[in-house]
Order: sequence, then structure tokens, then C-alpha cells
Amino acid sequence: MANRVAAVARKEKTKLGLEALFAPDAIAVVGASGATDKLGHVVLRNILEGGYRGKVYPINPSADVILGLRCYPSVSAVRGPIDLAVIVVPRDAVAVVLQDCVKKRVKAAVVITAGFREIGPEGAKAEKEIVRIAREGGLRLLGPNCLGHIDTHSHLNATFAARMPLAGDISFISQSGALFSAILDMADSERVGFAKFVSLGNKADIDEIDLLEAWREDEASQVVIAYLEGITDGHRFMRVARDLTKRKPLVVVKSGVTAAGSRAVSSHTGTLAGSDAAYSAAFKQTGVIRVQTLDDLFDLGVAFAYQPLPRGRRLAIVTNAGGPGIMATDACGSVGLELARFQPETIEDMRNGLPSTASVYTPVDVVGDAGPERYRVAVKAVLNDPGVDGLLVLLTPQRLTDAVRTAEVVIDASRNSDKTIVTSFMGTLSVQAGVERLREARIPNYSFPEEAIAAFAAMNQQRDWMLKPIEGLKTFHVDRRAVERVMKRARADGRDTLGDIEAREVVEAYGLHTPRSALARSTDEAVALATEIGFPVAMKIVSPDILHKSDVGGVRLGIKSPEEARAADIAIVGNARKYAPGAQIWGVAIQEMVRPGKETIIGVSYDAQFGHLLAFGLGGIYVEVLKDIAFRVAPITPKDADEMIREIRSYLLLKGVRREKPSDIQAIVDGLLRVSQLVTDFPEIIEMDINPLMVHEEGQGATAVDVRIGLATPAQGQGS
Repeated sequence: MANRVAAVARKEKTKLGLEALFAPDAIAVVGASGATDKLGHVVLRNILEGGYRGKVYPINPSADVILGLRCYPSVSAVRGPIDLAVIVVPRDAVAVVLQDCVKKRVKAAVVITAGFREIGPEGAKAEKEIVRIAREGGLRLLGPNCLGHIDTHSHLNATFAARMPLAGDISFISQSGALFSAILDMADSERVGFAKFVSLGNKADIDEIDLLEAWREDEASQVVIAYLEGITDGHRFMRVARDLTKRKPLVVVKSGVTAAGSRAVSSHTGTLAGSDAAYSAAFKQTGVIRVQTLDDLFDLGVAFAYQPLPRGRRLAIVTNAGGPGIMATDACGSVGLELARFQPETIEDMRNGLPSTASVYTPVDVVGDAGPERYRVAVKAVLNDPGVDGLLVLLTPQRLTDAVRTAEVVIDASRNSDKTIVTSFMGTLSVQAGVERLREARIPNYSFPEEAIAAFAAMNQQRDWMLKPIEGLKTFHVDRRAVERVMKRARADGRDTLGDIEAREVVEAYGLHTPRSALARSTDEAVALATEIGFPVAMKIVSPDILHKSDVGGVRLGIKSPEEARAADIAIVGNARKYAPGAQIWGVAIQEMVRPGKETIIGVSYDAQFGHLLAFGLGGIYVEVLKDIAFRVAPITPKDADEMIREIRSYLLLKGVRREKPSDIQAIVDGLLRVSQLVTDFPEIIEMDINPLMVHEEGQGATAVDVRIGLATPAQGQGS
């Protein structure tokens, strides 16, 4: 008896989560209508026609029967339990309905009604109220301003969309109702099966992270695809996404990547879009596969759902036309795939079965007059080759081409092989029947070779990520107290930037090497300190109000004598007072000249969604003009730091070209990790530049020459 009670309790607890949304035992449709042009009618009809097997209760105080079902005046008037309420009533009635749902102990609600945060302050106030009611009542809420959701395995279509997709392995999240409908239409036309479809709307309660967390364990959701405009909680997203992608693919289209796009996002759903660099970095660090178009989203979803992940990057290509074969070959090179090299036995089998005009090396060209039998010889031979990890079959419609029978050849071969197979039957009407046969057999087909290659590359990316060891953070012994003293001093002065000397103290406390330097408060002291440090020296204005010293003539390099030092001090201070008359001047920094090396930059900015964003690149033209820079979200691992460095296009310059010796790349890794630890320990640091970080020859370390640090103002909070 005790075990039975415990089992019931466990089930009840589970139902309080998202299971009540996707697998309810009973549904109330609040705002159900007998009028066919009303959303309340469409939603109720979709639930009934979708084949839902649970109880359905129409709620409308003005009706007795709708679509053959007894109607109730309120949710609380229903005698039996209700798991899910689908709400389609005017905005100002939603709060009252939710209060009734809480009273009835309904576990989840879908608010399809619009007119909330997306329309402005009045709507935002109404949305805040319904969220308060839901959370205080222990009810999970999807929406408002959404299309609803679908679970094909529960035969539940709680939307006003035009159709129900086939059951399948892909689950889809959308922050746009229109795109939700578009993907549904594509799924129907392509006969692609889906597990779950969710329109998030304003995601006032349930968001994309809640769904990813739930679908991580959902066996029906083997592939997750998403259209996102913004992410609610960047760090939580990264944690949940990293866990999910170690088990199954997550493919995302992220919109709002430009300034104009970000503004459009805000007016569309009220979601603030973070910087595109932060999203790209977060996706890389969590195994999310980012694509640019809805076509790509759909293509990759199908590839992951239909085919096993490849064991490696070696792709064989079989074609009946040279042009597409060359296109596929070029595409392989651009995405880091390898053309498979065949065993002698494979080559011999193809020579024996193909005409002498055929090419028996990748790409295998069975020639334009090829029928299905030639494809059979080539496909069987290459799939049996141990040096082949995947196969791309290309077909162009020519006079003797039989698309259907060639598709059957590919299908037969797939049944006897566990290797990844993708196809590109190019054309429309003449190959349509063959493409439909491939689709039925769960072999993805693409209109052009480059699309098929991109899908195979993404599948390799997923495999690599799943095999990648989970790496912990590396921490260093540092002097936190020294940094705390600097921060306290700046706060006491009411400053949100650190002076040059202070910033240097901070990075030195975290183990970065800086040049010998001292602060001169007078011209005589500047001469004395320059002599003590040893010529040549660099001299720079020190002011908390002057961030870009060179712009005001506040820098002199290569000072070689006491006379030059005296003249430089006078000029630097004079320039600062001329070009920044209101600036507080602390003095002039006298700094030893740094030995030669490669100029690089380590930077930190703060992103509203993801927090601290680390940047790395080569200095000068590479970062300013070419924008050759890599980003990651802090904190980072040693592998993240190494990948940042290798990601920039100018990486080979660090490795050493021609007669140049390689730079100390490990010193850059060390610097990135120390800065990552610094901003994690002190989240009030919201802006930082080490520019340049002079990287010396291999084994000689790196020097932080100039450091700039900006702090959060009290109004901004401490990096939150």
C-alpha cells in the first residue's frame, strides 16, 4: 500500500511539471465557441480532430453544448480534475480565468490571448499580474500571445494552426507564431514527422530553457530545433544546453543579429536580444549548432532524425555528372571534410562493374547514361570500404536516368549499412517520385550538393562534440585582497574606471606580467624615475578621465635621455590639459620599453544575457579593420582559450611564418584564463582591455603593456 501511495505521489509531482502541458489527462478550453470563425472554436476542434484521448471540457458561460460536448460556465464548475487549461478569452478576462484555474488546481495553462507585453506598458502590467497568479498558484504558463503547442505522441493539438504534423523524432521551439505555422506547413509538404511543437509567445513563464531541460530526458524528442529571438537567462541556458547536446542535437536559428534586428525583436515579443557575438560564443561553448536560415534548420533536423551520426569525416561521392561532383568536392574542402580514399579491392570491384569511361576515385562518376545498376555497383562498393564514413549520392536527370529505381538502389544499400547516407537528386518534376521514395525510407535529400555536404558536416560536428571530454575550469592562486583594495578605493572616489596604475595592480594581482613602471607627479620626478628604470622608456599620461591616451597626445615612446624625458613630461601634461581640460591628472607613468613581440588584445565586455564576454585577437589592423577576433563567455576552460586563439584568421602569424619564430601561445592561454578568473571573481568589472598584450617568442611569456578597466555603476549593479 505504501509503495502504491508513493507511486501516485511521484506521478502527481511529475504532473506538476511540464508533463501536464504535453500529456494531460483532461483539458479545459476556456473561451470555447460554437462560431466557426472564432479561435475558441478552432482550438477546440483541433484538439478533438487531432485524436486526443483524454477528457475535454469546453468552458463558456453562454453555451450549453459545443461540438457535441457539454459546456461548463467556468473551470471550477467541472467536477473532475483538469491538468491543462487552454485559454482563448479577451485579455482583461485572463487573470480571472487563471485565478479560477488555481482554485481548481489546474497544473498548466496555455494563454493564446494576445495584447500583453508586446503592445506596451499597459499590456506589460497585465502580463505581470497573470504571471504572479500562476506562480503563486503553482501553475505553469505557456504564452501569452502564442499559437499553442502540439504533442503528436499524445495526439494533442492545442493550437489554432491549420494542421497536425505526422508523429516523428523532431521537437521544435518557436518564438514566432508565423514561423511556427511555416514550419508546420513545410513538415506537411515534406512528410516529415515531429514529436512536439511549441509556440513560446511572450514566454512569461515557460521559456526555451524549461523545454530544453524537459526534452533532455524525453525519448520522443531525439532532435531539437529552435527559432529564437532572445534567451531569458544566458548562464542557465548554457548549462542546460550543454547537458542536452551531449545526448542529442540542438539546432538553432537566432534572429535579431543586427542593431535593426534587435529593435524589431523588442517590438515583436518584448524580448531583449543580446549581442550576436555573445550568442555565437555561447552556442560554440555548449555544442549548439547554429544555422542562418529556416531551410537550414529544417534540413539539419531531418538529417539528424533520419540518419546515424557518421564515424568520421571521410565522405565518398557517387555521381552521374562531373559538375555536381566538383561542386560537392569544393564544398567538402570548405567545411573541413575529407574525400574518402578507397581500398584497392573497392577500386577493382568498380572497375569490373562500371564502363571504362567511369571514374573510380572520389568523386565516383558513373557517367551520364548511368542506369540504376551502375549506381548499385558503385554504392555497394564504397559502402563496404572501411575507409568510408559516409556517402553522398548525386543524381541529375538525364535521358536514361531512372530516379525511382536509383532511389531503390540507395534504399536497399542503406538497409545493409550503418553508415551515414545523404542524397542530392537535383531537379524537380523528373526526380520527384524518387525523392518521395527516399523520404519514405528516411534518407534525406537536398536540392543541391552543398546542402547535403553542410548536413554531413553538421553531423560530424555533433559527433565531435559528444565525444569531446568535459573539461573543468583551471584556477590560479591570486591576490584577491589586492584587487579588493583597488575596487574599494575607486568606489570611495565615486569612479567607474580605474587609473592606469590601478588597472596594472589588478592584473598583476592575478598573475599577468607588466612592465616595470612608476608614477611621476612632477617633471623632476619623471626625469629621476626614467633614469632609475633605465632608458629607453615609455611615458604616458595617467588620468581616470582619459581612456585613450594617444588621442590626446598623452603618449611618448622610446625616450632615450633625461633631456628627452623632461621635454616629454612637459608635452604630455600640456597636451592632456589642452585636449581634456576637465580631466583629473594624477601624473605621468614612466614605463620600461617592452621587448619586441606580437601585439595582441585581450578584452572583456558585458552582455545582458550571458554576462562577461572575453575577446581575443591580434592588434592593429587585424582587430580594428579586419575584425579578426574570437569571443567566449566567461568562465572559460583551457580548451576554450586554445580554440579562441586558433579561431582567428591570423593565427598562423602567431605560429610563425617564413623565418619568424613562433610566439608563446601558451602564455596567451594563460592570460585568457587569468582574465576569465578575474572577471568571474569580480563581476563588477564590466569592461576591460589589455591592449596590447605583447606576446614574446615561444617560452618567453607575454607582457600586459596597457590595461584599461571599467566598473559597473551602482545603477547597473555588479555585473548583474
